[in-house]
Amino acid sequence: VDRAPGEATGHRETVEEAGAQFDLERLFSVLNVARVGQVHLFYTARLLSDQFDPGHETIEARLFTEAEIPWDDIAFRTVRETLEHYFADRRSGQLSFHTIDIV
Repeated sequence: VDRAPGEATGHRETVEEAGAQFDLERLFSVLNVARVGQVHLFYTARLLSDQFDPGHETIEARLFTEAEIPWDDIAFRTVRETLEHYFADRRSGQLSFHTIDIV
């Protein structure tokens, strides 16, 4: 499957980190982390299986409901920000595209 560079990276990282089986859908958020010179891209995806085979860098991979997410344990602010936007969008009934500056 031909993918744009960001899509290919997102797909590879998800397979390496979680061992997930999924279909990548669309770009959901772009987060500019200026202090470290990074840009993080997050995509929506359709999960094809609830079975995971996490890589050696991952302690555990599993599904959470919004209420079960251990918000204080999320290591990266970009992940937390994206999840907060995702759940807010889901409650509103429409997923939007988000650009966020992390300062």
